[in-house]
Amino acid sequence: MTNFVLVHGSYQGGWIWQHVAKRLRAQGHVVHAPTMLGCGERRHQLQAGIDTTTYVTEVAELLFHEDLHDAVLVGTSSGGMVVCGAAERMRDRVARIVLVDALALFNGERTRDIVNRNAPAPYGLAAGPSREDAANGLFADLEPAMRAWVIDRITPHPVGTSMTPVRLTDFWDKSWDATVIWCKQAANPGEAHQRRAADRLKAKWHELDTGHYPMLTMPDELTRLLLNP
Repeated sequence: MTNFVLVHGSYQGGWIWQHVAKRLRAQGHVVHAPTMLGCGERRHQLQAGIDTTTYVTEVAELLFHEDLHDAVLVGTSSGGMVVCGAAERMRDRVARIVLVDALALFNGERTRDIVNRNAPAPYGLAAGPSREDAANGLFADLEPAMRAWVIDRITPHPVGTSMTPVRLTDFWDKSWDATVIWCKQAANPGEAHQRRAADRLKAKWHELDTGHYPMLTMPDELTRLLLNP
């Protein structure tokens, strides 16, 4: 039995992990897929000051209050930054890190430094694509039924998580049991960024021939990689 904590990315909530979580639980594992402050069903809690450190604190508190040990932290997209920060803060409770087509920033970097969507910098408390832009852009590679299911659930994401530099102390200087999974059809964050993380972490490397959301398009394959790194 393994304790998994699955961390979502931008415009999402814990719901994005539903299909993978179901598969992991069916095999007897404990799975937490929290929704971060201001996202998904917690969008009514949106407030000023939310950045990556906010989410790092949430995941660290989850590990403590649920008394999780030997946890596997899995982050996708911008959730990769959260996983790195939470692992640094709660090292004694973390057994393994998995970055799934994820951002893995060095201290002082921002999402906007890495991801180029040819769009102006976001402003206000939260920002995100319109339903039409999401359907024709970010989620265009999903099958129609899945795309409709996702579009009904996406929410704007707190701007501070992409505009505020990541704060890490010694994460990149420590030794971790890590796995990096690159999705070959995804434009962002791209192979070079994920190779950088894998090289620095001396991580296991896997590739999936799909877009940026393998938990939706290839849940069986992704589940196997989480269980057999």
